[in-house]
Amino acid sequence: MSAEATNPGAPLRKRGRPRIDLRRLGRVALLGPVSRDRLPDAIGHVADAHRAHYPDADLSILRQAYVLAETSHRGQMRKSGEPYITHPLAVTLILAELGAETTTLTASLLHDTVEDTEVTLDQVREEFGDEVCYLVDGVTKLEKVDYGAAAEPETFRKMLVATGNDVRVMSIKLADRLHNMRTLGVMRPEKQARIAKVTRDVLIPLAERLGVQALKTELEDLVFAILHPQEYERTQALISAWDGAQEPLTEIADRVRTTLRDAGISAEVLIRPRHFVSVHRVRTKRGEMRGTDFGRLLVLVGEDADCYAVLGELHTCFTPVISEFKDFIAAPKFNLYQSLHTAVVGSEGAVAEVLIRTHRMHKVAEAGVVALGNPYTQDGTATAHPAEPADGERADPTRPGWLSRLLDWQESATDSDTFWATLRADLAQDREITVFRTDGGTLGLSAGASCVDAAYAQYGDEAHGSIGARVNGRLATLSTVLNDGDTVQLLLAQDASSGPSPEWLDHARTPAARIAITAWLDAHPDSVQGAHKSRPDTPRPQVQPADDAPGGRGRTGGRAPSVAVEAPGAPVRLAGCCTPVPPDGIIGFTVRGGAVTVHREECPAVARMRAIGRAAVAARWSDPGDWSGAADYRVTLVAESFGRPRLLADLTEAIATADAAIVSATVEPPSEQRVRHTYTLQLPDAAGLPGLMRAMRDVPGVYDVSRAQQTAATG
Repeated sequence: MSAEATNPGAPLRKRGRPRIDLRRLGRVALLGPVSRDRLPDAIGHVADAHRAHYPDADLSILRQAYVLAETSHRGQMRKSGEPYITHPLAVTLILAELGAETTTLTASLLHDTVEDTEVTLDQVREEFGDEVCYLVDGVTKLEKVDYGAAAEPETFRKMLVATGNDVRVMSIKLADRLHNMRTLGVMRPEKQARIAKVTRDVLIPLAERLGVQALKTELEDLVFAILHPQEYERTQALISAWDGAQEPLTEIADRVRTTLRDAGISAEVLIRPRHFVSVHRVRTKRGEMRGTDFGRLLVLVGEDADCYAVLGELHTCFTPVISEFKDFIAAPKFNLYQSLHTAVVGSEGAVAEVLIRTHRMHKVAEAGVVALGNPYTQDGTATAHPAEPADGERADPTRPGWLSRLLDWQESATDSDTFWATLRADLAQDREITVFRTDGGTLGLSAGASCVDAAYAQYGDEAHGSIGARVNGRLATLSTVLNDGDTVQLLLAQDASSGPSPEWLDHARTPAARIAITAWLDAHPDSVQGAHKSRPDTPRPQVQPADDAPGGRGRTGGRAPSVAVEAPGAPVRLAGCCTPVPPDGIIGFTVRGGAVTVHREECPAVARMRAIGRAAVAARWSDPGDWSGAADYRVTLVAESFGRPRLLADLTEAIATADAAIVSATVEPPSEQRVRHTYTLQLPDAAGLPGLMRAMRDVPGVYDVSRAQQTAATG
């Protein structure tokens, strides 16, 4: 690996990310504390960066924190040979440049003191208050001597729980990991790879979800260099070759500036280079790189309305690539990101991607939650720990739904291995959707989530009794995948003893659902075995004809319903596919042999026969006044229901109560706890059909009863 590949941060400095010389910082830090009335030179860069965002910030607490950190870490050295104090200084500088407020910077300077020195949490609390103490405690690692191999996952669990109360804990951790990744070259290759994989699987997704793109993109590049050195070097060569040839983007940027100036729109137009991983992804997707693929145009304006004004001018004066347009201002991403995305065609067909945002949006896009200052105050200044509203919920806009769900399911992951594996799987979901509940609430779920996931997100362990759902008003199985903006109503069984089947795990995407289902199945092994006995390869149960049905022993006499047809004397038969009975609207078709088959007008076979040019024969019930006395009415009904014990018995009882005879019945194997029953019935009275269907619908667990629509031959 080349020297630059060993230290992938080097080319980033060239591309507009200046770094402070840590060795110089180290020499300054070694001079020790200074007089109480002036700021130590070692944190001068931190102070300058902090004052750029907070001109009136009181820096005395930073001086106090630096003095404690420097004296505590004095004599400790990093493996790189630098004084240890350079690490908290570098972490604090990263956060200061992103716009973190004073309390975060104070905790950042002290973040390793409790872990690596004789300083105690009580001492931090006494000197700096509860808020700084909470942040320091949140990022302090658990001891391997106490937790062994579980120390790393349990440390992350501890940090996540702390982040749930104060998101600044994770901000410090992300900056800490970034500086450690920048200096990872002194470690053994195998340790570099292990740390890089954890960074890839856990820290980078967390940075993405918290919207801290500046940290996320550099972490991606550093991980890329360690885990894929050859691809990194190839990408580095491509970028180096492009650096001196920016003509296509430069030309389009100049045209955009002229267009906006002529339109009277005040805007800053910049060329924003892609980072290494982004270039690699574009090359992998497109193959040959174009000059405009190495960067994007960034247009910064003052107000939200100006963003749309810029968009209008660009789409008027350039040829837009409509498929590339996305409006993340009207619909921000779950990580606070807002921008308009579009692409325009320049001269000679060059296509340039354009990002349009306000200066405030840009700050949030780069720094995410860090840019919010202290999220628990209105003005971003540090205060005492935030108060709780009356309902017990923290009024915290930085605790998004994904974090709340993560904190919920981690309580159920009792062992470290389950927590660690589930955390990585959860963070691998790179998109979030919002579905609406019929009671007016919302559920935030990861992309690909099903009704199973929605049930556990809404009801917790009560979701064990889920039997189905309505999605956008339509009945749906629990396996139905939800889309962003869907409305979902979860249906629960009245029987408290019901529980999930192993098949639910095939459709559960969220950790909360998978952990809850697995726990229930482990606690009910007998139910699991019983579920396997009902697999789809089980023979379908058949209900034999009743004694008084045709072919049985009882019913005699009566007369079939009479149908009159525009073909007198032709034999007439009622179609078995739709089993018409009075007062159904009917229509006939002549079949081979001259007979007329009569269908219900809405039968699918009618449309098929019309489509192939078959002439219809008018048909009507011949004696409407005598329907109530006619016998031998046959009808096929389909009952859709959710599986439960004694369901078949209750349905047949409802049918018998209506004095209908079962000619035949088929019960399909359960699927997602949903069962379909098909009954061919003989009715004593056609007028009783609506009442029979109502009685069947009233059986608990049955959600729909309809007339059969079977496939019938057209010849």
